[in-house]
Amino acid sequence: KAKAKAKAKAKVKAFAADANGDVNANNGDANNANDDCSTPSALEPVHEFAIKIFKTSILVFKDRDKYVSGEHRWRKGYCKSNPRKMVKTWAEKELRNYRRIYAAGIRCPRPVLLKGHVLIMEFLGQEGWPSPRIRDANLTERRLREAYVQTLSIMRRMFQRCKLVHGDLSEYNLLWHDGVVYVIDVSQSVESDHPSALDFLRKDCANVNDYFRRAGGLDVMTTRQLFEFVTSTVFGDTEAEESRALDSIMAHVDAGVRQSAEQTESDLRADLHREAVDEAVFMSQFLPRSLNQLAEHEIAQIEDGDVEETYAHAVAALTGNEEVVDAVARKSGREDIRSNVHTLITASLNETNDATAGDEADESRCGSDEDEGGDDSSSDGDEDGGYVKRAMTPEEAQAAREAKRAGRKANKKAVKQENAEKRVNKIKKKDKRKAIKKTRGNKKK
Repeated sequence: KAKAKAKAKAKVKAFAADANGDVNANNGDANNANDDCSTPSALEPVHEFAIKIFKTSILVFKDRDKYVSGEHRWRKGYCKSNPRKMVKTWAEKELRNYRRIYAAGIRCPRPVLLKGHVLIMEFLGQEGWPSPRIRDANLTERRLREAYVQTLSIMRRMFQRCKLVHGDLSEYNLLWHDGVVYVIDVSQSVESDHPSALDFLRKDCANVNDYFRRAGGLDVMTTRQLFEFVTSTVFGDTEAEESRALDSIMAHVDAGVRQSAEQTESDLRADLHREAVDEAVFMSQFLPRSLNQLAEHEIAQIEDGDVEETYAHAVAALTGNEEVVDAVARKSGREDIRSNVHTLITASLNETNDATAGDEADESRCGSDEDEGGDDSSSDGDEDGGYVKRAMTPEEAQAAREAKRAGRKANKKAVKQENAEKRVNKIKKKDKRKAIKKTRGNKKK
């Protein structure tokens, strides 16, 4: 037994040494990614490794299949009956997700190597002691607020840049390392086009809000607000735009807290009950992932405002058209429905654009008349706003599908012609074998 243990330790050391050589040789790949947040330098060598061994005999997750089936990456199928092969698929899934997240500049352990069901990655800690999870870090209220903001940023960047949803995000899968938050355990993460991606995202939003509200007593946004912040396309994924959007949402949250402090006990109880009902409805509401999931009669109901509030907000997020929310607000008589994340961020962006346009107008007045004319045309363009999505008519949708189908046919035809040309110039198998035998004979001589 002692010899076997020593032999196993030697294998692990050699394995880690080979992995360090591999990662240091390929350091430039991840460093070329679009990154505007502080991540460990990809040029630094990995000195300590974490080895994650997936169990092949016992499946910890009894429902792992729902995290893999339906993903485009495994569209050709995988083995469900053999636990060992299933675990290898699970390990490969985590490696792929880690690579995608690390390349996008999101803080996570640097993936190094995968051998079967053994994954080697960067060790987050010092001198063999791992960095604590968020729940074990005993952070102050100020640090918890920083961790909350960083977690929201991680969730949004995973969804927008990596097209991934964590699927099991909580205080157990967030590490506090060197004063910042790192995300771990991404084996169950799914792509944003997964059939259950939005359901997993809603659960992640609820878990994150519940922990920071419970642990630090923070005034957090609602689950729906966090969900809309992560999925919103109204603003970009740069650090400045995300910070501005977060400031506008948290300002709205703080205003709501101040308003609640001035209410009577009965009014406050009624508001809390309504928020709890809205939260429960949102968590159980069907959310369309694309406009193709909307039937014609549902579109008519949306235009009349005869749908649930959360459903209208989901459609508004897909189309960028807030008229559906206005229709629901008019029919229900509730003006607070209009104040969602998209309207808050849009109003903030409009104020910023107006201020920028005003500064440009002031500068143009100092110039010549010709410059003033040019600046007026540009300011008019700024007032028109950016691109706004709209729902396609049935005729436009049919035309788009036909154009897509025609493009696929043309591409298929081109590929067939290319393969036919390759077959004309292809070396026959018998000639290829003869050539290989001749080269082998020359080597023996």
